[in-house]
Parts: sequence; structure tokens; C-alpha cells
Amino acid sequence: MPDVNSPYQPGTPCWVDLMVPDQQAALDFYCGLFDWEGEVGPPETGGYAVCTRDGKPVAGIASAISPEGGPTRPTVWTTYLASSDADADEKGIADNGGTVVMPGVDVLTFGRMSLAADPTGAVFGLWQARDFLGAQVVNEPGAFIWSELNTSDPDAAALFYAGVLGITRAPMDGEDGYFALEADGRTVAGMQGLDKMPPGTPSHWLTYFAVDDTDSTIEALIRAGGKVLRPTFDMTAGRMAVVRDPQGGKFAVIAPSSTESR
Repeated sequence: MPDVNSPYQPGTPCWVDLMVPDQQAALDFYCGLFDWEGEVGPPETGGYAVCTRDGKPVAGIASAISPEGGPTRPTVWTTYLASSDADADEKGIADNGGTVVMPGVDVLTFGRMSLAADPTGAVFGLWQARDFLGAQVVNEPGAFIWSELNTSDPDAAALFYAGVLGITRAPMDGEDGYFALEADGRTVAGMQGLDKMPPGTPSHWLTYFAVDDTDSTIEALIRAGGKVLRPTFDMTAGRMAVVRDPQGGKFAVIAPSSTESR
């Protein structure tokens, strides 16, 4: 089992979570789809649910409560990038043309988090781990396996993430127009432009979950009220599809041709 027992290298996707209007419905959907365990958390963490698989954290699901009179928060999966100093990285975000959406806040003794948008508008999180490392099982069925930046300006995005977190860009072998994002010389995520996506698609990070069988997972997703956005297809990394949950949260599933630990 690809367990994670040590801190993630800065710049590496280390956690994903979903903000959703109906938290319990989302827990029912994802626990059924990926064989997770999860329940609404305690009041001191705002009810935040840490979902687990075989007792190990894999992802979070939270209620998207809007401030009184404020806009409804979108139903999205957010990728968190590991940070050794979230406050310093927030300054780097501003210095490199990004926007701090939610300034850093301590989450009890678990760590420090913030939310930001890169210069192309893609929203991501920072996680400075203390007691909680992030996902403790990855790259296996039912767990997070890949994060992908889909951006309107790959060159601007590459400069931004390099400037803030030292993430570098390299061509992905055999994938025209697709790039590997590397932290300390190791591939940790992907990046591509929006030219193959529907007009009007905003820049965003896309979360991938590994599955044993993409086709049967899609059948289960449809039965549970989800929708297929890009039907199942084969590509270099495996057999995948892009989908959304019943409340609109977009994600990808993939039966990988191979796995490697983060």
C-alpha cells in the first residue's frame, strides 16, 4: 500500500478537499463510490470531515457555508500544495502576480492553511503540516493519485509556481502540449492549456482518484446521480474519465497503467 509517513516535499500536492452545499449527501456519495469511511466532524473544526480508507486519511469534505449575505461558494475539489512556510509563500504569491483568497489560518495543532489563485485564476491551497501531514495513502484505488493544472496561460503559470514554490516545468514524454510539474526534480503534477476544452472553461486544478476499473466506477457514479463530462477513454497513463458528483463537484477517475509512490 502506498502509505505516506513523512512530510511532503514543498510544492507537492499533499491533500484535496471538497466544499459542498450538502455535506452529508457528499459523504454518502463518495464513501459509496470509493469505499471511504467518513462522518461530519466536531464543532471545533467546523464539522470538517476527514475521510479515510482503511483508517488512513485520503481526502476532506466540508460544508460550503457562505458568510451572511455573501455569494454561494462553488462546489469544487481543491488541491493543496505542501508548504514549509505558508506565510512566506503568501508573500511570494502576491509578489508573483497571484492573489491570496484566504489568508493563512491555524487549524488547531494540525497545520496552517491558506487559499490562493494563480495569475490565470486557478485556485489552490497551501498546507503547512504540523500534526497532520495530509493524505496518508495515495496512488491506489480509492485514493488521490494526480493533480492537473488546466490553465489559460501555461507560460505565466509556470513562472508563478516556480517563483512561489520552486516547482519547475518539463515536457511530458509522448504527450504533446502536456507538461510535468516537478518538485525537487520529481514529477508531482501535470499541466496543460485549455485549447482542448470547451470555450469558456476557466483555469482550474483537477483532482484525479485511482480506481480498479474505470468503466464499473462510471456505472456506479451514474447510478448514484453523478454525470459524465468526458466519457471513458484510454491514454498513456491508463483508462480515465472526467465526471462530476450530484452537487457539481468535478473530478477525474483513472485506472492507472502503473503507479508510483509520491
